[in-house]
Amino acid sequence: MANTTAMANAIRALAMDAVQQANSGHPGAPMGMADMAVALWARHLRHNPANPQWVDRDRFILSNGHGSMLLYALLHLTGYDLPIEELKNFRQLHSKTPGHPEVDITPGVETTTGPLGQGITNAVGFALAEKLLAAEFNRPEHAIVDHHTYVFLGDGCLMEGISHEAAALAGAWKLNKLVALYDDNGISIDGQVAPWFVDNTAERFKAYQWNVIGPVDGHDVDAVDAAIAQAKQSGDKPSLIICKTHIGKGSPNRQDTAKAHGEPLGAEEIALTRAQLGWDAAPFEIPAPVYGDWDAKAGGTQAERDWDARFAAYAQAYPELAQAFSRRVAGALPTNFAEIAAQALEQAHAKQQAVATRKASQLALEAFTAALPELLGGSADLTGSNLTNTPSTPALRLDAQGAVVRTDDGRIGRHINYGVREFGMAAIMNGVALHGGFIPYGGTFLTFSDYSRNAIRMAALMKRRVVHVFTHDSIGLGEDGPTHQSIEHAASLRLIPNLDVWRPADTAETTVAWTQALLNQDRPSALLLSRQAVPYAPKRDVALADIGRGAYVLAEPQDAGLDAPAQAVLIATGTEVALALQAQKLLAGQNVAVRVVSMPSTSVFDRQDADYQRVVLSLGLPRVAVEMGTTSLWWKYGCTAVVGIDSYGESAPAAKLFEHFGFTPENVAATVQAVLDPS
Repeated sequence: MANTTAMANAIRALAMDAVQQANSGHPGAPMGMADMAVALWARHLRHNPANPQWVDRDRFILSNGHGSMLLYALLHLTGYDLPIEELKNFRQLHSKTPGHPEVDITPGVETTTGPLGQGITNAVGFALAEKLLAAEFNRPEHAIVDHHTYVFLGDGCLMEGISHEAAALAGAWKLNKLVALYDDNGISIDGQVAPWFVDNTAERFKAYQWNVIGPVDGHDVDAVDAAIAQAKQSGDKPSLIICKTHIGKGSPNRQDTAKAHGEPLGAEEIALTRAQLGWDAAPFEIPAPVYGDWDAKAGGTQAERDWDARFAAYAQAYPELAQAFSRRVAGALPTNFAEIAAQALEQAHAKQQAVATRKASQLALEAFTAALPELLGGSADLTGSNLTNTPSTPALRLDAQGAVVRTDDGRIGRHINYGVREFGMAAIMNGVALHGGFIPYGGTFLTFSDYSRNAIRMAALMKRRVVHVFTHDSIGLGEDGPTHQSIEHAASLRLIPNLDVWRPADTAETTVAWTQALLNQDRPSALLLSRQAVPYAPKRDVALADIGRGAYVLAEPQDAGLDAPAQAVLIATGTEVALALQAQKLLAGQNVAVRVVSMPSTSVFDRQDADYQRVVLSLGLPRVAVEMGTTSLWWKYGCTAVVGIDSYGESAPAAKLFEHFGFTPENVAATVQAVLDPS
């Protein structure tokens, strides 16, 4: 029989040793959660250290990611490709053991955690993806999708507002395969949390329609084991197991103190702790019997082999479903995707509809959602404004028992009503993308990207394909006023590395933006879309082909009726492209030749080769940018002037605002004239 005390103490020892050697880190949480980890990882978690990407593995998420040494110790001890040398390099440059868990860096890490509250919210996304994939692909006697999502979380996660958003949705969606274990130790960096954290956590989660178990003694492996077993029997609710623990468990002078939270114990205290725990192994040394008790390689390999046999039987019975499932969990688009995208672009170009770009987005989505069943949409209570729904994406609904409701023709819901929960929506989409099988997209107003910004950043950091649909992108929304009018948001989003920001001008550019967002498997995208209608900008074939490069020459002076070489370049994005074309015609009437460049994505254009950038921007010519937003970005493109806004908006009809802030053809033309003749 396994020595569970020694198994837990191995985690404590590794946490103490790694943090001490790095002289940085958080030893207390791993020491406190060690027994909880033994109960889950040794008795319940289905995983295969030899294949961290096994499709039907249980997912484990450490939401309180500052306790990363708990996870690293577990991965090392159970047999993942994480040798002891990596634990010795904890928090060091280029190690596989960074300060907080990072997906794709450490084998076995499912998501990047550290910003508190987002791990539990990612977990909701994981559990939702599992539920929807199971509903779509499982057949009687063929359960190829059948796994749990487990998450450890602490007081900090529960204090963050996003945990309220996530927990409420998990209850509404009846995610009964989501099991959260709460490390209830009552300590944070500032000390005892009682003066500022007085929530009745159990009643709060019951109100969210969760199954609440405990409190249980978090240091009693058998008690935690029994609680997990009980949680797994929940038929229609997610479960929260409240585990009462001691931070820094075993440390004679640091246990139950804030000092155990975020600093090394110190050599003297570690020696005392080793003595109290009865752990006499040297630093970073684990006795062979303990390694033997933890080793999960054989069991994991067998579990995957059993699943392989089940999937083979499934593939024989349902070959088309099996093929579709394999494609989707691999993240691959259909083989005919290029044809689908080309046809959608051709139709947009042929129809040349004058619509708001939010409507252009919906038109593109109608083509893509019909062809890609993996597209999982939604909106934060703004579906009628964001236009993220299509005939192919019925609303997600559940019956009283928690089963996914199917339409009359057998389809599952693929459009999610997230409610007014922008941050929760963004982090849940991250979890869905990390799980695999779906490409998530969700909508809200651009100004509310501030609410979800950190989850957007996390998607970019984790290199995951998530699509944010942000409508009402400027003062063009009009009467709602400055609280809703985006001024700095486009520039702010463009600052996030590895995020592609698109602000398309018409139906063709919007279709290309969606195409590129779906093609990019290793980066998220943000589409900034208008409320107001815009005319279609006529394009030559070469221009149509270059939209996907982020910027292209839309109109030369000849297109405005002036047979002369360009004297200046107008650069515009989104709805202001139409404005630039109007100004070009005014200038042509004044015998001033101007090239118009549409730049729907600065981030994509910045990745193009220097020769292409030089040709598009006409090196040597003065440049004027036009965008209804802050002006600071545009100077890097060598602009002499920018028609923009460096103040907040006003409440008035859009047409009045355009005139008030200078977004008129006359003002743009006058700005170009002033650049050409500064006297």
